[in-house]
Order: sequence, then C-alpha cells, then structure tokens
Amino acid sequence: MNKEDLRQFLVDSNKAGYAGGDEKKWVKEPDGSTTIPFEKGEWRSQDNFFGGEPYGGRTIVFQEDKPTWMMVYYGWVAEGVKADPVYAVLRNALMQMPDDYPYRGPKEHKEGDYTYTNDWEGELDRFSGEEKIIKGSALVYKAHYLGGLVDQRQGV
Repeated sequence: MNKEDLRQFLVDSNKAGYAGGDEKKWVKEPDGSTTIPFEKGEWRSQDNFFGGEPYGGRTIVFQEDKPTWMMVYYGWVAEGVKADPVYAVLRNALMQMPDDYPYRGPKEHKEGDYTYTNDWEGELDRFSGEEKIIKGSALVYKAHYLGGLVDQRQGV
C-alpha cells in the first residue's frame, strides 16, 4: 500500500464528503445513521455517522475492497449555541485539510468571530487529535478523533 496514494485519496474524499456538503449523495441508513460514500480508482471510503447533537462516527478507507485505514470521531456544539453557523465554520475549515496531515482541518482557520483550531499528534499510520471552535472567547464546539492503518498484518 502506497501511503502517498492513501494521503491523496483522503484529501479528495474529504472535499467530496461532509466538507463538500453534497448531501444528495448521502445515504440514510436503516439504523438512523448517515453514510457518505466516495470512490476513486482502486480506493473507496465510507464515512458513517450518527448526529445531530452530539455526533459520532467513523471513516473507513478500502483499497481494492480491503480495509486499509480508519478514523473514529466524536464531537458536540455547546448547549444553547445554534449548531448551523458552527457547522458552517467547521465545513469551511475541513475544506482546508492539510495535504500532509489529512485528518480534519488545518491548525487554525479564522472566519468572522469564529476561530477553528486543530491539534494532532502522530502520522497517517497512527494519530489522534482534537479540534475546537471558539466564538469570541467562548468554546462553542469540540471534537476528538483518532485513527490510522488497519489490517496491515495478521492478528486475531
């Protein structure tokens, strides 16, 4: 598996997925979750989440139908805060996903009174992070995520 190909696929799938906002391609599942599918060449992904507020989900990437990489995430908008403007800022931040670290948004994105920050550690094969959105001085959004390569060698 070529990590650079995986990295580019993650950037492409992010821009076509939640960040891209093309809801007509989203699939409402019988269990109440939503799946955002994406395919390009030998790669495909499924971003499946529950939400509303708070929300949680997982993204799985397959290469030639073999699970290769995944990320799990959980986040929330603060009580009493309207979610739509916060998620608009989040989507704009996610569209600026760094090519070198293709999990969520950039280190910082400013938009009006909002500041999005993303702090992570690790590399594509094993990472974790936290993103926040501050409005003025108030925390209005927070999410945690982690992931990395899967099924790279024999196990249980």
